Amino acid sequence: MNVYDYQATALDGKPVDLAQYRGKVLLIVNTASKCGFTPQYQGLETLYRELHERGHGFEVLGFPCDQFGHQEPGTEAEIGAFCEKNYGVTFPMFAKVEVNGDAAHPLFQHLKGEAPGVLGTEAIKWNFTKFLVGPDGKVVHRYAPQTKPEDIADEIEQVLQR
Repeated sequence: MNVYDYQATALDGKPVDLAQYRGKVLLIVNTASKCGFTPQYQGLETLYRELHERGHGFEVLGFPCDQFGHQEPGTEAEIGAFCEKNYGVTFPMFAKVEVNGDAAHPLFQHLKGEAPGVLGTEAIKWNFTKFLVGPDGKVVHRYAPQTKPEDIADEIEQVLQR
């Protein structure tokens, strides 16, 4: 299995088959609106605009999560409005998910299994953990929350050129 075998729900409640991203490089991120890392939305949007608009086959997929310090308390409508108003987010955002535990979204169960964290632990430690996925749907790298989007731009470019 790879990321294209999963479905998710968009912020507007519509189902999204991730197979529509087949052949593209993805940066999948669990996000939150009230987190110390929330300003990373700006860096994610900058990456998205620069690489997506050049026709490089790059997508950022944002998955709000309220499992860490209740930092994403809003509804999907509130999350969308916040992201657009404060950070001009235009990349695809999805409905709130859990990323750890028994109720973790199957996509995140898969991502964690493909790219364990420090010392082989699978659990996501905090919001803004990032997974870089190659055009074959396999995880290339997992980045810690403190890793800024601009710091991984070169690696994304390398994966795009493969």
